[in-house]
Amino acid sequence: MIHFDENYFQKINFDKEYPSQVFNSALRNLEIARKSNIPEVIFKFSYDALIKLGITLIAKQGFRVKSVTGHHVKILSALSELLGNHDIEVMGNHMRQKRNLDLYEADIEVTEKECKEYLCFIETIQEKVRHLI
Repeated sequence: MIHFDENYFQKINFDKEYPSQVFNSALRNLEIARKSNIPEVIFKFSYDALIKLGITLIAKQGFRVKSVTGHHVKILSALSELLGNHDIEVMGNHMRQKRNLDLYEADIEVTEKECKEYLCFIETIQEKVRHLI
């Protein structure tokens, strides 16, 4: 069983519908990514969807993610562990690092090919999460 560090997660009794609401938000992000032909838009909305998929499964376990430094790393780690797929943590952290460089340093270039790979990967994660909620 996964350990939810109290520095990053808080045990909470959610409304039963909350995980589905977050999941639906992730689906909206994926839809925006699918419809766009701008690599940066595809990248941003794909990454947001991945984080929301993690939040969905974490909520399903009865925990809320605290908004503290490093919480995206913990979300990716938890999602990876909950689905038993280490590639989620690896690819997710690669995306997170790119996003951080773009946000805090300077513009980054994300290729169309790269974005399609991210989107395709996250769509497979979405299907696995769908079956668990």
